[in-house]
Amino acid sequence: MIHKITIPLYHEEVAPRFDLATEVLIILLSKGNIIEEKKTIVLPRSSADDLCHLLLSEKINTLICGAIEEEYYQFLKWKKIDVYDSISGKWSMAFHQWQKNRLKSGDILSERTVEGKNVQ
Repeated sequence: MIHKITIPLYHEEVAPRFDLATEVLIILLSKGNIIEEKKTIVLPRSSADDLCHLLLSEKINTLICGAIEEEYYQFLKWKKIDVYDSISGKWSMAFHQWQKNRLKSGDILSERTVEGKNVQ
């Protein structure tokens, strides 16, 4: 079974807002969560409607994103897309957490320094 994940990007981070993203990463996984293909798509403009259309036309199964308006969240859930929203941090960390089945909506995945130690 093929699984497709989309992550709206802002450089190496998950884009803070779904409706303002102009770049998205699409990861194609085969059985066993093996990455078959990764591609980045640059959108001509930021638009939540265009992004939703892209998700549907690419047959995306999972969306990992930052803030998303309730209307779009409900629409994508209705279209049977798993949505992990309010994610903050590097896209690679979010994807890694998803692969380990540990990603939850609202996760903050940025490293920070506490008393001289880097923590997540």
